[in-house]
Amino acid sequence: MAPGVHMPPAKAWTATRPGDLVAGQPTGELLGRPGPNVGYAISLANRLRDKIVLGPHESIDDALALVSELGMKRSSSFGRAPTMADVEIGATLLGYTGAVAPEFVDWRAEQVHGAHHEYGVRRGFVDAVPDAVLRHPPQVPALLDEFRAEFRQALEPA
Repeated sequence: MAPGVHMPPAKAWTATRPGDLVAGQPTGELLGRPGPNVGYAISLANRLRDKIVLGPHESIDDALALVSELGMKRSSSFGRAPTMADVEIGATLLGYTGAVAPEFVDWRAEQVHGAHHEYGVRRGFVDAVPDAVLRHPPQVPALLDEFRAEFRQALEPA
């Protein structure tokens, strides 16, 4: 630019294009949580396929769908793409890494049935896990048991 010539200030921008979310990203029940490259959690969860411990009548596809969605929720709460730690934490919280009470396994098998194909089942299950639990995973088995008991109670019909 020539000396003394300045760029004009930027004009205000408004969301007027088709598809723009004027009020921002909607939040609420069954809407999930968007984040950068969250779909990568599906690939990461598939890497755990051989390590997932299933109970009788459980489907690996249902388990991986939930584990990957928990990984998506955890990573987006930090504003980043999923990592292997995100999906491993999801697997641990749901007891897919083993060392879980048989009663929880029986309950889980009934609750997650069809999660791979049913968005509402998967979303309701994942929405019931508090962000605080995902962001700071319990390291003590007693805390895991406490979370699982509260989780079961939250998903029981009123």
